[in-house]
Amino acid sequence: MATKIIMDTDPGIDDAAALTMAINDPNIDLKLVTTVAGNVTVDKTTINALKIVHFFGKGDQIPVAAGAEQPLIKPFEDAARIHGESGMPGYDFGDDYGKPIDKPAVEALHDAIMAEDQITLVPTGSYTNIALLFSEYPEVKSHIKQIVAMGGSLSGGNMTSTSEFNVFTDPDAAKIMYNSGIPIVTVGLDITLKALLTADTIEKLGQMNEAGKMLHGLITHYNDGSNTGRPMHDVNTIFYLLHPEAIKTKDMWVDVQTDGPAIGALVGDIRGAYHDGKTNAKVCVDIDADYFNKWFLDEVSKIKM
Repeated sequence: MATKIIMDTDPGIDDAAALTMAINDPNIDLKLVTTVAGNVTVDKTTINALKIVHFFGKGDQIPVAAGAEQPLIKPFEDAARIHGESGMPGYDFGDDYGKPIDKPAVEALHDAIMAEDQITLVPTGSYTNIALLFSEYPEVKSHIKQIVAMGGSLSGGNMTSTSEFNVFTDPDAAKIMYNSGIPIVTVGLDITLKALLTADTIEKLGQMNEAGKMLHGLITHYNDGSNTGRPMHDVNTIFYLLHPEAIKTKDMWVDVQTDGPAIGALVGDIRGAYHDGKTNAKVCVDIDADYFNKWFLDEVSKIKM
């Protein structure tokens, strides 16, 4: 049976790739897409989510709802320097991509979650919508199987020496999410900077179907990575759901730093020395990067368009 998920996202190039996998893999049942300010402003992330959903002909099947315009407390800081001013440069999606549903993201999340017995949340942007949802509708927690969240790092950040972008963007929301009591899988820089798409993989995408050409166009405009490869951070959430055997994890308690010079840092109780042996997260610590590259190409090659 396909895994039922909701993606809360801020497209963004790697978010677009994650949406591509979630929409097209038959083992994933994507019920709803909600958007949040992150890589670019929420009006742009919403347009970008709509573009991907409509590109694959799912505009009438997968609703898109617009969410938070800014973090809970911290001033908003985007990543347009990485993803471009639009958030998704490199491919012409045209102007016919529809509109978001009338419900705001938090209400749409509530309704979609309560309609299911157990569902997995996959946030790949800042966690503002998730925090607002839990604050306003705590009853949804019992209907959520797990949260597979891209964000954070135990081994160094990409915004500061310790903090990763999604957690840094709204650390107060991250703290609410990690204290929710819901099982969390932390898909952070500890693995996403290992699972780089190689130059060979990226070149092959451009020689594939239209989905491959679209992704090739976006990825080659992605100002992240180096000559050795480009990280597809958010795609690792979908990869984990489909192939957990290819990722090594460690259970631990994770705290979030919400102020000071380490704002946005995840602090993992790696030795289990605190919190009376309790854990609140399964942290991804290693990944089979070669298999990730092979899987990425296989997924795209199967898309019929």
